[in-house]
Amino acid sequence: MKHRFVLMSLLLLAACGNKPRQPDWLVNADGAQDRYERAYLSGNDRVATSEFTRFRSEVASTAQPALVARAELTRCAVHVASLDLAPCAGFEPLRRDATDTERAYADFLAGQATPEQAKLLPEEYRGVAGGQGGAAALKAIKSPLSRVIAAAVLLRTEKADPEVLQLATDTASEQGWRRAVLAWLGAQAMLAEKAGAAEEAARLRRRMTLATDK
Repeated sequence: MKHRFVLMSLLLLAACGNKPRQPDWLVNADGAQDRYERAYLSGNDRVATSEFTRFRSEVASTAQPALVARAELTRCAVHVASLDLAPCAGFEPLRRDATDTERAYADFLAGQATPEQAKLLPEEYRGVAGGQGGAAALKAIKSPLSRVIAAAVLLRTEKADPEVLQLATDTASEQGWRRAVLAWLGAQAMLAEKAGAAEEAARLRRRMTLATDK
């Protein structure tokens, strides 16, 4: 399943009934979201900034706080996937008008979801929110982006073992997500250095050098 936390439910609704023409904002927002995610994860900041601005503008045209909150959570999620663990500043002004589902997802990304909030998350995240499953739980997540997001939450909550880091690195590498690959290789290299595995750390840093070639 594609990672579409923001618009998935609306797209499903649009597919029901007599299949009326989808609103322009919905079509435009879905395309902009996809382009934003790809650009950011690949390290193309210029395109990412432009596409997120377009994405948020299309969603904001509905004047629905929950949808705008989800757009901001999409931005936070791809940042987390790239191990940028700064606070989700764009979501906080929208928190009080968001639903419990959006608040649960925001707290999940921050590594602070409660057991009750975990029940509101997409099923693929529920075990991870509870700190359960580790790499086995990640392998069951089919969406590459969702898998890397879940791995980052495990790392953030200090529940990620080396296998989790390896799985996240492999997933990002398979997708060619340069920014995420560099972040996860860096996390692996730091872990190797702390363990005194200098040769392994050097190998990982050589891979990072390859990823910076353009």
